[in-house]
Amino acid sequence: MGGPRDEDPPLLIESLPKDQSVNTKPERIVLTFDEFVGLDNPGKGVVITPKVNKDLVEFTALKNSITVLLKQDLEDSTTYVLDFQKSVVDISERNPAENLRLVFSTGSQIDSLNISGQLRFPFSESKEDYKNVLVGIYPLNDSTDVFSAPPYYLAQVDTLGKFSLKNLKSGHYRAYAWKDVNGNLKADYKSEEYDFLPDTISLTPETTDSLFFNLTKADLTPIKILRSSNFGKNFDIILNRNPLLNEVENDLLGKDLFYVQGEKRLRFFPKKPILDSIPIKISLQDSVGFSSDSLIWAKFPDSGRKPEKLDIQINSGKSFYQDLDIQLTFNKPVNQINLDSLQLKIDSLFIPIQKHMLSFVDSSKRDVLHIKAFLADSLQTELVTLIAPDSTFQDIEGEYNEKKVEANYRKLVRKNLADGISGEVIGTEGPLIIQLINGKKEITYQQVLDTKTKFSFSLLDPGTYTLRVIEDSNGNGIWDPSNYMQRKLAERVFYYKGEDQTRDLIIRGGWTIEDLLISATPATGLHKNEK
Repeated sequence: MGGPRDEDPPLLIESLPKDQSVNTKPERIVLTFDEFVGLDNPGKGVVITPKVNKDLVEFTALKNSITVLLKQDLEDSTTYVLDFQKSVVDISERNPAENLRLVFSTGSQIDSLNISGQLRFPFSESKEDYKNVLVGIYPLNDSTDVFSAPPYYLAQVDTLGKFSLKNLKSGHYRAYAWKDVNGNLKADYKSEEYDFLPDTISLTPETTDSLFFNLTKADLTPIKILRSSNFGKNFDIILNRNPLLNEVENDLLGKDLFYVQGEKRLRFFPKKPILDSIPIKISLQDSVGFSSDSLIWAKFPDSGRKPEKLDIQINSGKSFYQDLDIQLTFNKPVNQINLDSLQLKIDSLFIPIQKHMLSFVDSSKRDVLHIKAFLADSLQTELVTLIAPDSTFQDIEGEYNEKKVEANYRKLVRKNLADGISGEVIGTEGPLIIQLINGKKEITYQQVLDTKTKFSFSLLDPGTYTLRVIEDSNGNGIWDPSNYMQRKLAERVFYYKGEDQTRDLIIRGGWTIEDLLISATPATGLHKNEK
């Protein structure tokens, strides 16, 4: 009382067995410290390798000692490591013991092979959180994997995303990394990020390779149709997952039959009742590459069920220079548009929307509408408003929009824009997707490079951006996650980092930034010239 605060961690005085002991199979491990100690969640915090049944392991703290009862037989000729991490703390201030590891062997020698590496989350939006991230390896002859059982050797990742597995036995292994949110020492592919190495690791005294992992979520549940049924006059096909891609075939599609994709659902809308069953061929593909082909017979009888109201989502608030692109998304296929009431307001000027300015993304759905207009610099304004009074849009069930639609867009002024940026991605080949992401985490500018690796953007809205590169290996225009079943890795993602080693790319009005370099490795390059 009244003395200085205890900031010293507890120090290990003695252990039984001693560190680096050989030819020992202890049932009880005792660690003695220079002060009274306690335990902080040892069941999760203490890492024991190779794998043991931790349900049988018992930890107790008494005065200045920690006792570990293993309660199980250990393997012959095997080196065991108990890494206590921050689980042993002093009683007074809960200072954790530092670098507390106990190594012993049940054979005549200590295994001394090591392997290390680094990992990251390619789509992290801020500082990466490596808490609860684990790396594990399994012997090649082990029938289990990271989704079914804890690994043979295990290590936790430090705050910089680096890891090291030590005191390993020579042999052939499979390697995984995952964020163990639920603490069961296994990966859950439905809710946790993970990654794997497709090639076998051969550990020998000459092994010097460094491992690298990209942790992403990739649900391995195959996509399938759960059921189908009528919903009023319409027909629903219920799925277990949202498809990434879908193809629908029927002779009436786009003429008398339309559909929209909802949450785990495809809903078909007829223009009029269809009493006879009609075949609908459906091909589905999910984000990890699984596909499913089905033939569904559907009927569309008349029904007294009241139709749902027409709902409209619009990309209001977007900025543009000269080419205005308005996107309206409807919850049902649109049947008619009243052009007489659809217009753009620019100050006191009203510009009518004409038919050639309209286009649906998919004519068999008619649920996503684009309105495109070119507005020259001579229009001295910063605010453009789309106006659509009630009853402008009618859906396939005869419902109109009940409320007036207004959406504002900001027209950029040429003199305030940045002239452009340019650069190159090194260490990889196309196809590449180059993206500039604004502070709202929105993809503001995008460019696709089929074969070349040099990129450029011109006439940019000033601001702070993130410059991201996706290595689009299959050329489908989107990022693809991993598929463990097919031994396919996730497509790689890289970021530009400036001299301050942050992802912030500041773009100023009237400026040009040239020779940006992005390296297709965990570390990214610097830009050379800015003016």
